[in-house]
Amino acid sequence: MPANTSANTTRRNMKPESAAWDALRRHASAQLHGGFADRVIRHAHGPVAETWRSLFAAGARRLSPGFADRVLRAARVATELPSLGSHLAVSAATAAVCLAAVLFVHQRSVERDDARNLAEWGRIVEIADDDTSV
Repeated sequence: MPANTSANTTRRNMKPESAAWDALRRHASAQLHGGFADRVIRHAHGPVAETWRSLFAAGARRLSPGFADRVLRAARVATELPSLGSHLAVSAATAAVCLAAVLFVHQRSVERDDARNLAEWGRIVEIADDDTSV
């Protein structure tokens, strides 16, 4: 049986894995813009204290006076519990809607029953008329 010589020649021509990683690293670093590493490190460390102070001052200049008080007042109003009057109003509105729905359904069923009864009486009258004409 002949030996598999293609496997042996392939192994001799293959580069080690570290060479492939080096080639990939070189290709990737060639794609990056200049100063990329410095920007990443600055971003990872976050802004310095002076930058935070200048951002805080710029934001404070854009807010109108009394902004914080208005926000707190609005938050307190939003978290207030509903009054008894509003509970009663919602209950009354719900009861009115339920009553209207019940009346609507009842009226439709009465009309349907009336139509069915009239049709049946009509048939009875026809039969009675046929019997009297004979």
